[in-house]
Amino acid sequence: MGRKKHNWKARNIAEVEIDNSETKKIPIDIKYREDNYDNCNALVLPNEKRKTKSKVKKVTTTRLLSKKRRKQLQKVVEKKKKKLRRTELLEELGKVQAPQEELKQYISLTSVQTKGLKRHFREMELPVKEHMIKSNNENEDNMSEVPINAIKGSKKRRMAILKEQKVQDAVSDPNVIGFDEPSNSESESNSEDNEDREEKDAAETSEDNENIPNKEDNILENNITKSTVGEQEKSIENQTAISKELLKPQRPIERTPATFVVLEREPEIQAARLKLPVVAEEQAIIEAINENPVVIITGETGSGKTTQVPQFLYEAGYAQEKVIGITEPRRVAAISMSKRVAEEMNLTEKEVSYLIRFEGNVTSETKVKFMTDGVLLKEIQSDFLLTKYSIIILDEAHERSVYTDILIGLLSRIVPLRNKRKNPLKLVIMSATLRVEEFVENSKLFKTKPPVLTVESRQFPVTIHFNKRTSINYVSDALKKAIKIHTRLPDGGILIFLTGQREVNYVVCKLRRAFSMKNKKEIANKMKEPQKTNDSSKKEDDIKNNSDNEDKSDNSDHDNDDDFRCKEAIRYNKLRQKKKVQLPNINLDDYSVIPTDDTHEDLIGAEDDEEIQLDEDEDEDDDVIDLKACADAQPLWVLPLYSLLQSDKQARVFEPPPEGHRLCVVSTNVAETSLTIPNIKYVVDCGRCKTRMYDKVTGVSTYRICYTSKASANQRAGRAGRTGPGHCYRLYSSAVFNDQFEQFSQSEIQRKPVDDLLLQMKVMNIDKVVNFPFPTPPDTIQLQIAEKRLMILGALQQQTSGKEGSYSAKVTPLGRSIAAFPVAPRYGKMLALSHQYDLLQYTVCMVAALSVQEVLMETFNMDGDSRNKWLQMRRFWAGTGNSLLLGDPMVLIRAVGSAEYAGTKGRLLSFCEEHGLRHKAIVEIRKLRQQLTNEINLNIEDLNLTINPQMKPPADIEAKLLRQIVLAGMADQVARKVMPDEVNEDQDKAKWKYAYKTTDMEDPVFIHSSCVLRKICPEWVVYQEIYETNKMYMRGVTSIEPEWLPKFAPSLCQLGEPLTDPPPRYDPETGKVMCSMAGTFGRAGWKLPVMDVEYPLSVDGVKWFACFLLEGKVCPKLKQFVPSLLSTPQSINKTWAKLIPRTQEMTQLLLSRGIMSRGQLLEAWKVDKNFLLSAYQKWLPESAHGHVMLIWPPV
Repeated sequence: MGRKKHNWKARNIAEVEIDNSETKKIPIDIKYREDNYDNCNALVLPNEKRKTKSKVKKVTTTRLLSKKRRKQLQKVVEKKKKKLRRTELLEELGKVQAPQEELKQYISLTSVQTKGLKRHFREMELPVKEHMIKSNNENEDNMSEVPINAIKGSKKRRMAILKEQKVQDAVSDPNVIGFDEPSNSESESNSEDNEDREEKDAAETSEDNENIPNKEDNILENNITKSTVGEQEKSIENQTAISKELLKPQRPIERTPATFVVLEREPEIQAARLKLPVVAEEQAIIEAINENPVVIITGETGSGKTTQVPQFLYEAGYAQEKVIGITEPRRVAAISMSKRVAEEMNLTEKEVSYLIRFEGNVTSETKVKFMTDGVLLKEIQSDFLLTKYSIIILDEAHERSVYTDILIGLLSRIVPLRNKRKNPLKLVIMSATLRVEEFVENSKLFKTKPPVLTVESRQFPVTIHFNKRTSINYVSDALKKAIKIHTRLPDGGILIFLTGQREVNYVVCKLRRAFSMKNKKEIANKMKEPQKTNDSSKKEDDIKNNSDNEDKSDNSDHDNDDDFRCKEAIRYNKLRQKKKVQLPNINLDDYSVIPTDDTHEDLIGAEDDEEIQLDEDEDEDDDVIDLKACADAQPLWVLPLYSLLQSDKQARVFEPPPEGHRLCVVSTNVAETSLTIPNIKYVVDCGRCKTRMYDKVTGVSTYRICYTSKASANQRAGRAGRTGPGHCYRLYSSAVFNDQFEQFSQSEIQRKPVDDLLLQMKVMNIDKVVNFPFPTPPDTIQLQIAEKRLMILGALQQQTSGKEGSYSAKVTPLGRSIAAFPVAPRYGKMLALSHQYDLLQYTVCMVAALSVQEVLMETFNMDGDSRNKWLQMRRFWAGTGNSLLLGDPMVLIRAVGSAEYAGTKGRLLSFCEEHGLRHKAIVEIRKLRQQLTNEINLNIEDLNLTINPQMKPPADIEAKLLRQIVLAGMADQVARKVMPDEVNEDQDKAKWKYAYKTTDMEDPVFIHSSCVLRKICPEWVVYQEIYETNKMYMRGVTSIEPEWLPKFAPSLCQLGEPLTDPPPRYDPETGKVMCSMAGTFGRAGWKLPVMDVEYPLSVDGVKWFACFLLEGKVCPKLKQFVPSLLSTPQSINKTWAKLIPRTQEMTQLLLSRGIMSRGQLLEAWKVDKNFLLSAYQKWLPESAHGHVMLIWPPV
């Protein structure tokens, strides 16, 4: 610009602005000349001087930037450019970023010690640390919510927060009032200083940007500066908001004193508890339960969950005011666990009790209660909120029983309701597998994911051995594998998994004969005797006869059955001429000093020997037990284990074997998860299980042997590693395991009919069952068929409106009565109707016997004399007449009555063995009869029903009524015999001989040979169930009359119009109008014979009732007026009768109240004595009106 001149301000010409605003405000009112001369030259001047304003040009001066300042600004510009490219960079990084699940497995660097010890301890001393940790955890969970702030100055702000907190703690003195709150002036001054500092930095930055010479750079940098300042202000505001949140007074946390109940345990029990893996997780489990309403605990069987978690909760004080409830899916587990926990806690059975379906020892002093899941479901019906419980533990949830699934769904709603009422209820779900996704990931079940605690199992390594090939005859393979384990491998218990009771008894019998103490001497002696053989044909005949005799005694389960036929084995032994096994040379230096698993070490030097390799498949000729090995081996203590076995025999597997014996347990899948058998080292897994399959539409049940799941196979293998390293020999190949085994077994609720489940939920006012939060919902077909069956039984109302398949039918009063009984709905209806005919004692006995499976032992594997004796006794129990037509239920009634009578004389067990009754089933029937009797006495007043051990068989008329009661409960399970003329010529007539047709199936069904009605083959029958073997067979067959169907199954009958020949008649006993009708039954349209039924409500029916009333049949007092009637009573049914007023009046009055019986008419006269008086008088002359008025109503 150069140097400034002298007096440059005065010589500077400035721009002047004149303010004419006042001149414009002067009003101008001038009258123009008429000639319009000079009308626009009027001048108006203001009375004051106008205001002027000089405008000075602003001169901008640019300062030269120093090198230091230029470098600073360049760094700022570079930083801004980096921020502009940040979004592109983040998008590129996002493409190669690891998944979120993988990131959660890494440890954040902020949790590593990198900030220095001084800062670490300073933050640990201050309460800000708690908030920092919480915010860091939230940032790790939600990494996208809070951006990472790397702006300069964050350290100063953090230090300022810590300093303010430190000052606040320094001035807090409990003896001085008013020092607990921070100073407002200090906080305000600090905030003002921060704001001034920020404004100053922003102003300097903007001024510096204006001094840059290049205009383009100036514009660019100015824009960048504005955006940067905005971002800094936002980040500063965020930091200020966080600091204000930290400085706010924290909400006080409700703190409750810790509770610990002391238990005086025995030293031996305490030492054994400390070895369980779950004891190490006690603190974590109790803290999780205290802080969360729902907790899931997973861990393998044997970790101690069932026995130790209730003890943890008892010691934590959950049983001080209320009860700890534990559910088990099996009654055996509930009883055994209650006794075990009571023994460990050193408490009596009054405090640690159990309650199952038929028995229990619960008292008012009970603190820990074990029960089956069905018992808890019944308690929910009477006490929905479970007010007497503080915590509920659902054990064995991985088995997915029907009741467990319902309890999980109900408790997921009960727990929040209890929390709202300030009376919290805790829920613990314990599972033996890691299959908890259906619980955790189900948002419909739990809105917030419950925490999952995994307990490490006390599991030793288990070596898995697969077969090269999968054989069909797995029972024989299991027997051979068990023999080789016992004769060639070191000590250790053997556990064999098979599918059913018959297979278990077969293997038990074979092993007992081979390795008992008695047979060891016999085998040694017989091997020394020379054997002389004749011809080869005689050998084969002897072998065949011996094998047949063995098969006949396969199912024997007695220890004294020791007759081992060794001739066959010796002959096979000579024919095969087996080579002696050469023992390998073993170097003791190859053995480890630590005695871990000696099985694998013994097999090291014999890997090439096919006889010792248990993994290899055996030759087909190796079907005989090696007698030399049996003679040299130690005795084998063989025990069976299955659900139908008596409780005392089941408990034998937990007892130590006799001295010098090896334990061998042959079991079904009962030993898979529920029970832990001690000292098991070898497991032989057949890989199959027997599953009862139901057809969802027809309800046909069949037992199928199929492959188990991978989870079940792993559970079985885990049984070998409880006390030490073990081995599991799988009788199938690894390819079959990988390709044909499912990951998990199907839940029970998807395999069984849900009739009782649906009714129980309807009674609990859960109308729309389809919306219930099931962990695994049942199929819609199951719900649809179940609702249809309940409507047929009358337990649910028939849907008249609404969408089909809405599953919202209401429960009826009959349905509520049915649900009160702990039996299936069809049996509940039998009990509900039997009170009308005074048949409760017989119905209770019959229902209890039908509810228990396998009361009568099978006869197909018995010898001829015993089989004929049992069949003759059952035919004798069936009786004759209506007793015989009652069929299988009559046999059960007589069998139970005879067994009870024998029990009074102390010979129940011998009676059951003599007559082919299962003793355990008879005992269970007695318990169920007692329970049903108690339920009936509670629901029906003034009824003293008892169980009479000397109950007489029902009479003939009582048997007929029992047949009708059975039909009322099984109205949807009717079968009709196929007549010979109904079979087409192209069909196989032999196939349809003795065949029956049902309403839901096209295939024929048959009456089993063991049924007492097999020889009679009545035309119409009802059945308890249909099961499939080689054919479809009916079980629990009862003969019925087709005339009963319209009364007991009206919804399945389609009746036609009442017949005029014969005409309707009046029944004086019932007081109703009866007519003859024909119709059909079921979807197949089976023709029903012409039968007498009650006239349906209609205009014609009302006319017939009016006719009988005028004739004096309804009221005999009106017979005297019949001759005086103005027209005959039959004229009311004529077609021209509607033209007569007196006919119309009487018909309209009866039809308006729906009166078609004498009882309904008497009820109407109780309300209105003059009902029908005027209408009847119109049928008489006036002279008789007074006489009729005197006797009215004519009762």
